[in-house]
Amino acid sequence: MSTGAAEARSGVKHSAGWVAGSATMTRILLVRHGQTPMSIDRRFSGHGDPELTELGERQAEATSAVIQKMTTNDAGGSDIRAIVSSPLSRCLATATRLADSTGVEVSVDQGLIETDFGEWEGLTFGEAADRDPEHHRSWIGSPALAAPGGESFDEVAARVLPTVDRWTKQAEGGTLVVVSHVTPIKLVLQQALAGGPEFAYRLHLDLSQVSELRRYSDGQASVHLVNSTAHLEGIE
Repeated sequence: MSTGAAEARSGVKHSAGWVAGSATMTRILLVRHGQTPMSIDRRFSGHGDPELTELGERQAEATSAVIQKMTTNDAGGSDIRAIVSSPLSRCLATATRLADSTGVEVSVDQGLIETDFGEWEGLTFGEAADRDPEHHRSWIGSPALAAPGGESFDEVAARVLPTVDRWTKQAEGGTLVVVSHVTPIKLVLQQALAGGPEFAYRLHLDLSQVSELRRYSDGQASVHLVNSTAHLEGIE
């Protein structure tokens, strides 16, 4: 096993490298839900609660399996200290499978729910642009602007980031698995990479992707994996 892999699994003091010195490392795995009927047509899907499609169920199974593999330690146990999920069923489908396979209970946190897209819920980008052309044009690239009757990305960040901070402290020294949606995951990665406001609009995250970052007790962070989907190969 490589030194990096051993450190990722151990949850002990991280003593090498320029990122964190001797600070305690906590590993965070960010998991997006699988396919739903809304994602097939690339429709705004926020606080609505569609179930996974049959493909989405298979994606959830494969994602749970790869997370279990990534977090199994040398003794055959799990390094997961906490599994926390959005309350929506498309996320709970993966989180529950992972809980069943690892024995770690799922915690549900409202702070991880997707953006409220208001009057655009269920519309495609094109339909939203046709309905509210000027507003939609301004919304793209403006995290302070919400969809009509909805929630801005700045508002999402204001609830998501403290939520992840709180759970990271609870899982300190181990692994935290966060099962959520595309916008919350983007915003966590944006913070870790100190990205500007355009970050969330330029980063693509696939369904059932896994991203990994590490946070250190001295306040530093490093991103080690973004949008991994290798575990979905062969799933149709």
